[in-house]
Amino acid sequence: MSEPATHRFASFDGTEIAWTELGAGRPVLLLHGLFSNATTNWLRYGTARALADAGFRIIMPDFRAHGASAAPHDAAAYPPDVLAQDIEALVAHLGLTDFDLGGYSMGARTVIRLLARGMRPRRAIVSGMGLAGLIESGKRTGWFLHVIANADSFERGSNGWFAAQFMKTNKIDGEAVAHVLRAQPVTPLDVVKALATPILVVCGKDDADNGSAPELAATLPHATYVEVPGNHMSAVTMPALGAAIRDFLLA
Repeated sequence: MSEPATHRFASFDGTEIAWTELGAGRPVLLLHGLFSNATTNWLRYGTARALADAGFRIIMPDFRAHGASAAPHDAAAYPPDVLAQDIEALVAHLGLTDFDLGGYSMGARTVIRLLARGMRPRRAIVSGMGLAGLIESGKRTGWFLHVIANADSFERGSNGWFAAQFMKTNKIDGEAVAHVLRAQPVTPLDVVKALATPILVVCGKDDADNGSAPELAATLPHATYVEVPGNHMSAVTMPALGAAIRDFLLA
């Protein structure tokens, strides 16, 4: 049984980006959520292992300002769509031409941005994401910027407190990640409606953090919707998420 291996490369602007690989076979890129990293999102709870065991090569980058990747403070290091640009650079660096692409939450939003910019994976997975999280993403961005700016002031047990604790647990640099948030464009509705890639929309039963996932699936022209147990934070910890992704990729 193979073990995860972490690598690094210089992205389009020279910023060091880390990625972790597990398994061998058809390449699948998996993109993590905000304040998270490859280990927390995909490795810790077994999703990557389940997919690797099914015969896939799992490629899991840490976004800039997350995990083992660099977190520059200079605003110039965060042009619009910087996360998508980093993934485009990683795909080019690895020489990938035939692969699948998936993401959770901010990673799912980045998947949509990549499709909108012309990336053409065989299949795509959008998890922990609803329609509003794409076409009205500025609202979510504003809330997270508020969390970053007030990380020590939330009432214990509140949504803001949980988000701030997650950020602290994963040792996120607030100044750097705020630049990441400001660099995320809104994806217009007409662009979402025009995406031709077959897409799995998979979301926790109690997760409406980014709007309605069923509404997103109904809007995409070639989407399959699967509901799994959990909310936005817990769905990634359950085997059902990995099973849904595996079944979609093997179908």
